[in-house]
Amino acid sequence: MVKVRDDQPISMDGTVNLDAWMQRMHAKTVIIDEDELLRACRIARRAEEEAKAVENAWVDGYSSFRTGLEMAEILAELKMDQETLEAAILYRSVREGKLSLDTVRDQFGPTVGKLVEGVLRMAAIHQKHKGSNKTVLGQTGSQAENVRKMLVAMINDVRVALIKIAERTCAIRAVKDVAAAKRYQVAREVFDIYAPLAHRLGIGHIKWELEDLSFRYLYPTDYKKIAKLLDERRLDRESYIKNVIAALNDKLLEAQIEGQVDGRVKHIYSIWRKMQRKNISFSQVYDIRAVRILVPEVRDCYSVLGIVHSTWRNIPKEFDDYIASPKPNGYQSLHTAVIGPEGKVVEVQIRTFQMHDDAELGVCAHWRYKGTDVKPASHGYEEKMAWLRQVLEWHDELVEDNVSDDVSHEVTNDRIYVLTPEGHIVDMPAGSTPIDFAYRVHTEIGHACRGAKVNGRMVPLTHSLQIGDQVEVLTGANSHPSRDWLNPDLHYVTSSRARAKIAAWFKAQDREQNIIDGKQALQREIKRFALDTPDFTELAKVLNLHSAEDLFASVGAGDVKLMAVVHALERQQRPAPELTNVPVSPSKQQGPVDDDLNILGVGNLLTTMAGCCKPVPGDSIVGYITVGRGVSIHREDCVNLLQLRSTEPERIIEVSWGQQVNHAYPVDVEIQAYDRTGLLRDIMVVLANAQVNVIAANTLSDKGKSMARIRLTVEIDGLERLGKVLTQIEKLPNIAEARRVATKAH
Repeated sequence: MVKVRDDQPISMDGTVNLDAWMQRMHAKTVIIDEDELLRACRIARRAEEEAKAVENAWVDGYSSFRTGLEMAEILAELKMDQETLEAAILYRSVREGKLSLDTVRDQFGPTVGKLVEGVLRMAAIHQKHKGSNKTVLGQTGSQAENVRKMLVAMINDVRVALIKIAERTCAIRAVKDVAAAKRYQVAREVFDIYAPLAHRLGIGHIKWELEDLSFRYLYPTDYKKIAKLLDERRLDRESYIKNVIAALNDKLLEAQIEGQVDGRVKHIYSIWRKMQRKNISFSQVYDIRAVRILVPEVRDCYSVLGIVHSTWRNIPKEFDDYIASPKPNGYQSLHTAVIGPEGKVVEVQIRTFQMHDDAELGVCAHWRYKGTDVKPASHGYEEKMAWLRQVLEWHDELVEDNVSDDVSHEVTNDRIYVLTPEGHIVDMPAGSTPIDFAYRVHTEIGHACRGAKVNGRMVPLTHSLQIGDQVEVLTGANSHPSRDWLNPDLHYVTSSRARAKIAAWFKAQDREQNIIDGKQALQREIKRFALDTPDFTELAKVLNLHSAEDLFASVGAGDVKLMAVVHALERQQRPAPELTNVPVSPSKQQGPVDDDLNILGVGNLLTTMAGCCKPVPGDSIVGYITVGRGVSIHREDCVNLLQLRSTEPERIIEVSWGQQVNHAYPVDVEIQAYDRTGLLRDIMVVLANAQVNVIAANTLSDKGKSMARIRLTVEIDGLERLGKVLTQIEKLPNIAEARRVATKAH
């Protein structure tokens, strides 16, 4: 439910009673210099009174001075320091031109002045957001730049963002009685920017309030419907929760665990969001009846979980362990749902007192100890600041390397937390590999990476990291990135950051070396796909490059992908044979359907795939009109077809693949390997996992050389699939080479 706005203490003359207000502040946080804080209040009040007298621009019901006091109270609840409170009190006066920034610096010092200046910079978001109903977070363009400015201010001093969040909290609280358009505008901005920001910083109670209030004005019908349903059952729910709390307190007492059990309010927006996400009714939202248990130690959390599950039957799919796997903003807790008394579902949250402080205060819980001797500086604060710096690095990379889609996906998707050998926490996109980790730590470590240990054991560089893994990167003095790391089929890297750094390294290398490496890589792919060596100069022109050397250099630097060259090679300069009118009667196809093949100048024909060359979609193909068997489809470089061209050119017709591929086609593959037990089995497992059908197999072992040659005929639906299958086979132990078999004459 939304929070009721606290009224400030008022004196007999109608002004704010600052002494009474100060007593309230003492109850919320530690005030080091009461006189200094009161001086900020009096300066803000005097600035407002002077502006009112001069401009005669007073607006009933609004006061920049009282808004400043309210902002200070919100920040006091977050346990912020006195400089932050002073900046909050003065900010609206400076923003509205009633007080100069220079005066603030002179009167309260450079730190307070810098905080106010930082919040003023963030005000650009508020101004540019007007008139826009689009979601800001996750967008590119000008709105993304606004968010970036906000993050820049946060990195300099996180207190700037907290003051702005407090100011927008005051704004959303105050719009109840304003015009509907203004109310919607404020709610849209808060919902799009500041509620997600509060969530990212882990400030739970502010996040819930911002979401509920903005939801109330953006979706008033849905809000009122859920609020009514909650109110109708409020008394019964409160009575039920009291009984559950009493039962849990008795269980904790028996187990000698010093815990605190409270009922937990379910917020309206979270109920609505769960109903929308799971497509369920209000009655199916389990955590409307909810309790929270706070205990001293992490081990107590799991002990209490056992007590809860032994007391009531748990619902298996409703359990989440956010202690072992924290949320990206650092949130930790155990969540479970049980069939409680009277057969009703109850959600139970279990966490330590420290976890609860972190959940409610987020980064503010760590800010209190930064730079003091009261308690060692917490890694949590530094980790959150490091996360914000990552956002800026990603932003710079997406502008430079045009990988905005990848970055957007990484920022919004689930993340994992892994450890350095020294125990520092690094958060990364789910599915990251040791190479991703190496580049996350430092670019030069990524470049020099030659191996990795995870939890003390050697792992391949394609190993997928998991939450809690401790990763050690092994480097070599003369090591450098491999071009294979950029091959998406090999899964060496998954993050756009690592890909961008690797590509940049290759771009920076000597052109002559790129030409050599690119030519070797291209020749290897041509051999692997059993293609004829092309005229590389002509192929370069097809790819809008000036010369063969440019083609090799682009491949070597990673600017042009190998599969793009392979596809271009398949399309390069297909000859158009002279066509002769051959009387052919349409016949029902018994091979591929007509979506697969287009035959120039005629309707549907009986077609068959030539057994000599076994063409697949992506190959350049030509048709040969047989006697009684329709059109036989050959690869353009088939040796048998070349003979037919010279002896029976009138039977050659032009054909092409259709827009859709509806069938798999037989392809011969040859594998050279060092013989070992289980070799054929491992190859068949790869093919089965890739859902590739094997229709023939032949193996030959050379005991003298300990080599094996395996010839397979597999059904493949295109070159892309063929390339991935060959790559997966080559990754198996003892495999020397896997390639498509070149055409041979009969």
